[in-house]
Amino acid sequence: MVQLQPKANVVYPESDGQPMANNTVQFECIVALKQNLDRLTLPDTEIFVAGDLFWYPVEGRSDICVAPDVLVAIPPWTNHQKLVVGNGTSHQ
Repeated sequence: MVQLQPKANVVYPESDGQPMANNTVQFECIVALKQNLDRLTLPDTEIFVAGDLFWYPVEGRSDICVAPDVLVAIPPWTNHQKLVVGNGTSHQ
């Protein structure tokens, strides 16, 4: 008989107490980038665009964390082979 170990109660903080940006120009750039990525990915409801979001890549390890200014998550089950950037060039 297989017994499952109970998962530890891990706390994932939502903030590190640091500001999102150091000044208004940085903040406006982050917001503009996030909003434009939202507009570009709007038709595809499986793509997730986030701004100033803590990301915990290893389950159960709240000490391993990154907080990118903007994050785009494209599910691996979709057929997105190319990413087209604003100037019309595509990257594989």
